[in-house]
Amino acid sequence: MKAYEITQRLADTAADSIGHQGAEEAALESHLLALQEQFDTLNRIGADERQLADIKLQMGRALVGLGRGTQAWPLAREAFDTFMALDQFELAADCCDVLFRAEQPGSLAALGQGIWLAVTCPIDVELAVDLLNHIIDETPDDADGAAVAATTALFLADLRAEGVQRENLIFFTSQLLANVARRHSHVDSQEAFDLWRDRLELREPDKFLVRLRNVIDVLVQDDWWFHRDAMQARLPS
Repeated sequence: MKAYEITQRLADTAADSIGHQGAEEAALESHLLALQEQFDTLNRIGADERQLADIKLQMGRALVGLGRGTQAWPLAREAFDTFMALDQFELAADCCDVLFRAEQPGSLAALGQGIWLAVTCPIDVELAVDLLNHIIDETPDDADGAAVAATTALFLADLRAEGVQRENLIFFTSQLLANVARRHSHVDSQEAFDLWRDRLELREPDKFLVRLRNVIDVLVQDDWWFHRDAMQARLPS
């Protein structure tokens, strides 16, 4: 293939990519406009806070997709408070995911609180795994936090998921843990993997969940948005 043809093909590929990205942004903008109109209508007729919070969460997610995290933050944050007041903990954790993706000063605190909710409350396990995966992405290769997060993700998949979802999540989280072991300690065999898990005490939930709590405390610092003991008292036994 001649140099000109290669250059032209690369240019065409880049143009296609830009066009696809533009179409996605246009779709998100259209979706955001429809959500805003829906919110204004519901607000005008006095809809309940749950309905309004649902739309705020959707608007926040769309704004994050458009790279407008500053605008997304107050909407998702208000929705979070509403869902917490209504004991809708899964939706509150979903808000935390949006708040983390908004990349604002309080985003790490949001992630920590979302993970606390994901582990403490029986919420959707896929959302829990997504939140824990953020820790893996944000943690340096040689830090233990990623290993603790990946182990917890595998533990929750085994504990909560069923059927095909369980098979898929066990496979996915097992791969997560193997990748973390490889980058953390250059683990390249089953024997080395087993020794690595033993060394980091990743086989006993009583130990690795305590370490996860420490990771959460580092993320949140003193910026808790709810009282954890009071919230736990409201959960079913």
